[in-house]
Amino acid sequence: MKAIRIHRYGGPEVLQLDDVPVPVAGDDELLVRVKAAGVNPADWKIREGRLADRLAHTLPLTLGWDVAGVVEAVGASVTDFKPGDAIYALPDVSRNGCYAEYVVMRASDAAHKPPTVSFVEAAGVPVSALTAWKALFDEAGLQAGQRVLIHAGAGGVGGFGIQLAKHAGAHVIATASTENFALLRLLGADDVVDYTRENFIVRAPDVDVVFDTIGGDTQDRSWACLKPGGVLVSVVSEPDVETAQQHRARGALVVVRPDGPRLAELARLIDAGIVTVVIDDVYPLDAAREAHEHSETGHARGKIVLQVSGEAD
Repeated sequence: MKAIRIHRYGGPEVLQLDDVPVPVAGDDELLVRVKAAGVNPADWKIREGRLADRLAHTLPLTLGWDVAGVVEAVGASVTDFKPGDAIYALPDVSRNGCYAEYVVMRASDAAHKPPTVSFVEAAGVPVSALTAWKALFDEAGLQAGQRVLIHAGAGGVGGFGIQLAKHAGAHVIATASTENFALLRLLGADDVVDYTRENFIVRAPDVDVVFDTIGGDTQDRSWACLKPGGVLVSVVSEPDVETAQQHRARGALVVVRPDGPRLAELARLIDAGIVTVVIDDVYPLDAAREAHEHSETGHARGKIVLQVSGEAD
């Protein structure tokens, strides 16, 4: 099979299209024929070696941990899936990923693909939507009636965060550039802030939760938006404990993990029209370098996806 792998850490040029053996499913695993694979910032951070001290990867490594495809074979103990089932998943990031024609994953990491969306759209869901859910509800405990500030609302994680927070009954304030305001309102944002022209501290006071998807100066300034007892939850960098104490708040760093049952819940929300998938651009598998370069600009509007097979539906 074809797979995009890295043999050393570095820039987009280290992405290489290789011929490799088709993997074999173990007892509790699925062999999945990949139809589409999502591209996430974590992919190029791993490619650059930024996470080498945290993840036990062995090179050469197949990248990509957002996938939608069709079950080709199942292990002997698998009962929830059968060959021919359409699935989507966030597989274990410590293993070889999904920029490939086939991938093996634990059956517990997968869920049946929501039938109302294409494989390309489904591949854009798992990492971003699971990250947003874990950040807002598991870590921050967001509840109906609370106020939440979501940074980079037009991005993949931010877009799902807006929709999930709004569905939960929260008042949602989101930052973006002006050209993305219509998208943010469509996703459910109550207030939108142009981060290039406006001070979000002034526009988003007394929030219960800040969802930081940017880090750096944006994270540092966001503490001033929180009510006493509020929570700043980040997907980028560990919030400073002393700064949190100074603002009588709490900080948390989110690390997303595989969660098949939660993907099943998300599928129900997608099929009900409560959650939609925004796709920025689609690339063929052999254009993974271009997809990474696009992702690294930091200005993707929704999700970037690799279409691995010739069929999108």
